[in-house]
Amino acid sequence: MRIAVLGAGSLGTIAGAYMAAGGQDVELIDVYQAHVDALNQSGAKITGTTDFQAKVKAITPDDMSGTYDLVLLLTKQLYNDSVLQNLLPFLGDDSVVLSLQNGIPEEKVASIVGRERVIAGSVEFGATFMEPGISSLTTEYSHFKNYAFQIGELNGERTERIQRIKTILDLVGGTHISDNLVGTKWSKLLINNAFSGLSAALNTEFGGVLDHEVSVVSAAHIADETIKVGHANGVTFAPMNGFDLASLEIQSEEDLPARVQTLRGFMKSSRRLKASMLQDLEKKRKTEIDDINGVVPRLAKGKGILTPYNDLVVQLVKQAEATQSVPDFDTNLRFFEQLNHQK
Repeated sequence: MRIAVLGAGSLGTIAGAYMAAGGQDVELIDVYQAHVDALNQSGAKITGTTDFQAKVKAITPDDMSGTYDLVLLLTKQLYNDSVLQNLLPFLGDDSVVLSLQNGIPEEKVASIVGRERVIAGSVEFGATFMEPGISSLTTEYSHFKNYAFQIGELNGERTERIQRIKTILDLVGGTHISDNLVGTKWSKLLINNAFSGLSAALNTEFGGVLDHEVSVVSAAHIADETIKVGHANGVTFAPMNGFDLASLEIQSEEDLPARVQTLRGFMKSSRRLKASMLQDLEKKRKTEIDDINGVVPRLAKGKGILTPYNDLVVQLVKQAEATQSVPDFDTNLRFFEQLNHQK
């Protein structure tokens, strides 16, 4: 099987390294020439909670050729129109595009490459791009090897091809097949909204969100808003690591201490993670905020559900984008503190 990792950033570098080490025919594809050069010259180096290096083949999109049997789609949703149109000539009738992007992009992906080619997935580990050729795994290694991906067919069936793809991704880390892909993606969206959104809006790692009472309470409210909007749109949230994320819904303020305690325990293994959106702000790049926290207020319209916490995250991240600056933790924390006091 010929495999492409399209968007070989922090996550793609790790996935490509372990698949290559497992004997797979895989190309890491990225627009960052210095990164491509480093991967080819020195291999992919994984630091952080592990120490691993593998020889890999890396190219830029201009050097793509032939037909790929499996494409791991890890580019940002911002660029889906151009990225997927450029990918089409390299797909065969039986090629599979595995969407591992944040948010819920599958319908958009299917509209361009064809629904029959799309399998959806969720990345369950975190990483930070360190420098060309080097990615840092920020999730605890044992957790990563047990739970790295969730994947599944859009219709929930357990097909032969989904089993084949699971076998390949198991070379990276524990891969689990879901029969509720919409719920799986919404569960990942919930975590991204609560922690990636706040990581970007406050300029901190996930541990910083967990350690401050104002921010972790805000994370609980962001999760609650996401659950309520998901339910209003017919979503059944899928378990993540065996945990029912829908149980984080807040029915009354009396539930809040227990929800905060649960979040702190559930997210303990991801303390070192820095949101890719924050890394984008540091590099003065546009983020995916509209496709992450922005999904909730957009789908809340007409449902009678207020989403002030997600609204605030979007506002603060967009403000940082516009000014090409990185947020100040203490300054932006005060806005969330004001919201908490209004509850």
